[in-house]
Amino acid sequence: MLGLPDDIRAFLFDLDGVLTQTAKVHAAAWKDTFDAFLRAEAARTGGQFVPFDAVVDYDTYVDGRPRLDGTRAFLESRGIALPEGTDADPPGTRTVHGISLAKNDTVLRMIREQGVQPYEGSVAYVRRLRELGLPGAVVSSSANCRDVLRAAGIEDLFDVIVDGLVAKREGLPGKPAPDTYLAAARALGVEPAHAAVFEDALAGVASGRAGGFGAVVGVDRVGQAAELRRDGATVVVTDLAELLEGGAA
Repeated sequence: MLGLPDDIRAFLFDLDGVLTQTAKVHAAAWKDTFDAFLRAEAARTGGQFVPFDAVVDYDTYVDGRPRLDGTRAFLESRGIALPEGTDADPPGTRTVHGISLAKNDTVLRMIREQGVQPYEGSVAYVRRLRELGLPGAVVSSSANCRDVLRAAGIEDLFDVIVDGLVAKREGLPGKPAPDTYLAAARALGVEPAHAAVFEDALAGVASGRAGGFGAVVGVDRVGQAAELRRDGATVVVTDLAELLEGGAA
C-alpha cells in the first residue's frame, strides 16, 4: 500500500527536495554567497575566480548538511582555511560563521520573494500516512524548517520535527551522521529497523544507512539515482507518488 516493507511503522522525511521545492532555492543561495566570497578572494590574492557549481559542488559539499558543515566542506575543497568566527559576526564576514550567515540571509530573502511550494506527490503520500494512523517526522538540517513547513502549509501533517535548532540544542551531529534521524525515531517510539528515511541528498541517504533504518528511500530529483543507491538508498523514486502507485525501483 505504501511501497515499503510491511514492518515499517514510522516515516522520517527530509525537508528540502523531498517535501518542499526549496533545494533549488538553497543551491541558488549557496551559489550567490560563495561566488561573492570567491570573487573577493580572487581579488584579494590575485588568484583565479572559479565559481561555485550549483549542481556538482552543491550535491557534493553542502546538500543535506548543517549550514556550517557545508561551508567548511566547500572551503576545504578549495584549499581555503578561514577562522570559525561566531554567530555575532556580521553576514559576509570572512569567517565560517560570516559566510554561513550571509547564505541564511540570502535564502530567507529568496523564500520571502518566491514562496514555498510543496511536492504534491509527497503531500499525497504523507496524507495517506495520516489516514492510516501512521506517525511521521521531518528531519532537517535547516534552522528555518518550521518556517518553511508553515509557508508550504504542511506543518500540521507531522508528529515530530527534528531540525537544526533541535540538533544544536541537543548536541546532535548533522548528516551524514545518523543522530538526527535516530532522535526522530526515538521521539516516535519506533526502533530504526521499523522506520523509513526519505532523502534526496547523498549525505542524507548515508545517514539512513548508518542508522540501520529498515528502508532508505532515495528521492531522485536531479538524475543521481546511481549515487543515491551507492550511498545508502534501498529504494529510489523520482516522486513519492510512485510508492503509492507501486512503481518504486
